[in-house]
Amino acid sequence: MNTNVISSFIAIATSISFLLLSPPSKSFYHSLFLSDSLSCNQSIANHLYILTKRPHVAGSEANAEAAAYVLSTLTSYKVRSHITTYEVALTYPISRSLTLKPTPQDSPVKFDLHQEIYDGDPYADVADEVLPTFHAYAKSGTVAGPVVYANYGRVQDYAVLKQMKVNVSGNVVLAKYGKIYRGDIVENAYAEGAIGVLIYTDRKDYGGVGDAKWFPDDKWMPSSGVQVGSVYNGAGDPTTPGWPSSGLCERLSDDDAEKGGEVPLIPSLPISWADGDRILRSIDGQVANDDWQGGKDAPVYKVGPGPAILNLSYTGKQVITTIQNVIGIIEGVEEPDRYVILGNHRDAWTFGAVDPNSGTAALLEVAHRMWKLQEKGWKPRRTIIFCNWDAEEYGLIGSTEWVEENREMLASRAVAYMNVDIAVQGLGFYASATPQLDELLIKATKQIGRLGGGGSDYSAFVQHVGVPATDISYGEVTSIWGLVALQLADEEFLPFDYLSYANELQRSVEDLKIELSEKGIKLFPLFNSIKELRMAATKIANEIKVLQDRNVWASVSKNDHYKVRELNDRLMMAERAFTDREGLPGRTWYKHLIFAPSKHNDYGSKYFPGIDDAIEKAKSINTTDLWLAVQHEVWRVSRVIKHASLVLSGQLT
Repeated sequence: MNTNVISSFIAIATSISFLLLSPPSKSFYHSLFLSDSLSCNQSIANHLYILTKRPHVAGSEANAEAAAYVLSTLTSYKVRSHITTYEVALTYPISRSLTLKPTPQDSPVKFDLHQEIYDGDPYADVADEVLPTFHAYAKSGTVAGPVVYANYGRVQDYAVLKQMKVNVSGNVVLAKYGKIYRGDIVENAYAEGAIGVLIYTDRKDYGGVGDAKWFPDDKWMPSSGVQVGSVYNGAGDPTTPGWPSSGLCERLSDDDAEKGGEVPLIPSLPISWADGDRILRSIDGQVANDDWQGGKDAPVYKVGPGPAILNLSYTGKQVITTIQNVIGIIEGVEEPDRYVILGNHRDAWTFGAVDPNSGTAALLEVAHRMWKLQEKGWKPRRTIIFCNWDAEEYGLIGSTEWVEENREMLASRAVAYMNVDIAVQGLGFYASATPQLDELLIKATKQIGRLGGGGSDYSAFVQHVGVPATDISYGEVTSIWGLVALQLADEEFLPFDYLSYANELQRSVEDLKIELSEKGIKLFPLFNSIKELRMAATKIANEIKVLQDRNVWASVSKNDHYKVRELNDRLMMAERAFTDREGLPGRTWYKHLIFAPSKHNDYGSKYFPGIDDAIEKAKSINTTDLWLAVQHEVWRVSRVIKHASLVLSGQLT
């Protein structure tokens, strides 16, 4: 028999023997992860119950106890875990008061600023541990003046007031919560000359319509309910911008922190829709537009100013206190220096049953299932890291400090970051992601948004370092979250699709072309760089396919292992190339030039945020120099897209 034929038979027999004797495939373990045999709803429910027994704001004893619980639970699942602490500046309320004088003839109305406890509340015995309603990092002070109603307090709302000849300067602004981040509501009011801000939750938005019932009979916010939160516009400890708050570190003084422009400069308070309704009934002046009006049974909303006079007083204290991140690690076998990171925050303004501790319970369940997989023989290719952040509610502080401290390690090793804050809020599924992760998520959802906003702990990963990321919420989160993590950790080739990225960028530039059609801005640098990105994405996809086809039957050579690593490095590092060391103009912490929060809404996501900021400024003042600044930002974005193309192609110029 021909020796070549014999060799072929031997090779085939060897391959078949190898397949028969090989351990189960990664996909087998991934299917097992989704099976009922590994899931335990009772375990998730128990985690959630324990984590939410007491209010646990950042810096509190209760939150430290919750951290200890997360640590002990991860440890019980054989996940190597530890606590990383930071000493950060947090604020707490000392005193608050709000008085309304409807007219000079009327007696003052003093608001009690108290959230009512409903009959039968099972947590009534610990209700006194809830902090009084306040805004974190609000400016301490006392102000008095006529009140102006400013709708949602957006830039466009103040433009409407200007058209109505309503002067905000020297007045107290009353604004609805809902469309933009509350810190931007305060900042926008300050920019218009307001001396103080009240933010209320309007019944039309949060109290239900018609005969809707309130909590606890339904989901709607009761009349005394208040939306509390931070009004700090930055990320991380405001006294350590850009560096970690560890040990005896360098700190800015309070005055220098205020000069940074992220800390509010006028006092503010959150109030209920019942209190907001009482104030609105005392405002006279022009009738507000139809889309500014309330719902059924609401008074006619007028814009003022006055005649009602509001006296707002707030005193807070800022303290340096300890926060605790819990970090758990399952080390990868083949690529231990490549990190797939799952994150969720733990701290809450009150009990945190939905946001964030449903997500914390889901995080622990993912860890539990992975422990069970390990018992059955699974070993991840790459390292999986569980992160339970502290002080997110104050301004993404725990995650930001950790990223700033580990910036270089993360920049060179992090594959992706996946965040979940909410896991039990109704049916359905929603995910935001950087575009190369779209195909990975598409089987789970057709509603993929973008991670430009600064709404949660993905911010430092994407916008400061340039790590691909996703933020998942609602529905069957534990299964989806864990499965995506397993695929990122185990797939030989990272499941990143940069053709999706190029197509997204192309659509965004087409929109920009329409917006700038008569402004003389040249967009060819963007179109050209996106074309290069598409070519590079196609090239690397073809390289991967060739290698996959070659290794279907043949044993993987040592050179192929090196090639796989090199291709994955290019896929991993391409997102970093979209960052620029100088950051966005006036917002240098944000390094990503493709995605970042809107300048006037920290919750809003913007493509090409530097271009967008420059356009808004040029439209408002309309000078040649400002339109040249728009063109400069176009060139900057085109350069980082070209850098990403070069990284993907893997070739020097």
